[in-house]
Amino acid sequence: MQGQDWLAERFEENRGHLRGVAYRMLGSLSEADDAVQEAWLRLSRSASDQIENLGGWLTTVVSRVCLDMLRSKKARREESMEGQPQTLAQSGSDPEREAALADSVGLALMVVLDRLAPAERLAFVLHDMFGVSFDEIGGILGKSAMATRQLASRARKRVHGGDAPPGAAKSEHRELVAAVLDALRARDVERLVAALDPEFVFHADEASVQQGGRRDIHGAENWARNAVQFAGAARFTGLALVDGDVGLVLAPNGRLQRVLKFTFAGGKIVAAEVIGDPERLEKMEFALVE
Repeated sequence: MQGQDWLAERFEENRGHLRGVAYRMLGSLSEADDAVQEAWLRLSRSASDQIENLGGWLTTVVSRVCLDMLRSKKARREESMEGQPQTLAQSGSDPEREAALADSVGLALMVVLDRLAPAERLAFVLHDMFGVSFDEIGGILGKSAMATRQLASRARKRVHGGDAPPGAAKSEHRELVAAVLDALRARDVERLVAALDPEFVFHADEASVQQGGRRDIHGAENWARNAVQFAGAARFTGLALVDGDVGLVLAPNGRLQRVLKFTFAGGKIVAAEVIGDPERLEKMEFALVE
């Protein structure tokens, strides 16, 4: 039917926007595609000729679908904490596409968003990232515009680490951690060693040790040569504030898997700890590095 073909064309015009909303809401490309597909199914069953603003209608539908998915996500996360941590090999069916999308959005942002309550996340994403009015968001959540504004404000403070100023030390720490990440991605041992104290000490918790990896390593060069062997994970890694200081988060598929926390002294990194234990990760606070 020509009408159905026209509707499909209009939907395709909005697909990129809808996927962007859904990905930021859900943190998973496959789940975002599922939400977008559900929006198409609902559109195809609706009285589409009565929809005045198709783009707005589709954004509302996708947002409601994502909200339902987010509300069930917490229970799934609690169940997954009882099992083994996810490995990189299990992180998704299209890791290259996932990595490119996560990089464009920001891995740290996805980790921080994942810590927000579903209503906070929806209010922040729709208003701060896509410019949807609080009146419209309130209609989706069943709340007043004022209550929705407060949800977005709380979310914004958590995303940006509250009101505390970053301080001069944070800038220095950011440069050191960024240098570590760049060196890991380039598999450059010399650049990695340059950011570390010669007596650098590394520790990994039991949940973080990969096959062939070591839990404790002493010496900057020893760790650097070991670390570059596992540098493939660096494409899923980004800078974030971890419990108030600059660290690295490993988040394939937008899901937090590991955290690398650092100790700084004398303009160098003197120690690092990799944490993968789900209970410890759940207690950590994350925010964006400004």
